[in-house]
Amino acid sequence: MMGCNKCMKVCGALCLVFGVLFLLRDLAIWNFWNINWWTVVFLLAAVGKLSMIKCPECQAMMKKK
Repeated sequence: MMGCNKCMKVCGALCLVFGVLFLLRDLAIWNFWNINWWTVVFLLAAVGKLSMIKCPECQAMMKKK
């Protein structure tokens, strides 16, 4: 997925947050929800794609290609 800088920062921040949450769960420091990692991957991909669809900068980049 390639998008504008803003969308890439948002997706990167979300990946970092969920990565830290799953690291804390793996280290048995914090037991949150009972969801699997692949569910989070699908949710992150969906959020990233939806943000790129709504972003005018990303749409302009897609039209150039």
